[in-house]
Amino acid sequence: METIDSKLRAADLRPTRQRRALARLLFASGHRHVTAEELYAEAVAARVPVSLATVYNTLNQFTGAGLLREVAIEGNRTYFDTNTSNHFHYYVEHEGRLSDIPCGDLTIEGLPDPPPEMGICRFDIIVRLKSRQP
Repeated sequence: METIDSKLRAADLRPTRQRRALARLLFASGHRHVTAEELYAEAVAARVPVSLATVYNTLNQFTGAGLLREVAIEGNRTYFDTNTSNHFHYYVEHEGRLSDIPCGDLTIEGLPDPPPEMGICRFDIIVRLKSRQP
């Protein structure tokens, strides 16, 4: 299993104390979706001395290095996904919860051709769900 330090170094990120601590919280328990505020709360509970601004900066650095995938839901609601593979999401609106849709469950047809100088690198699909209960 890849260590946190080697994961950070492979992404050209120096394994600082704060990056290591946040990476342990993010990657220790498999794939997950987390907001900056949720990770900050986890850090506070784990007695990791970081500010919310440091959490945001670290999440953005991890995303830029390819360790996380950013999933923007609306406005300022952004999740960070530890699963960087090509996959899609359900968003349960009344719970504020994001979960994966397996790729095999979805077929995309009728995409327009991109301009000649461009190519599709990925597309994001978010299926919004709401409770049928009043």
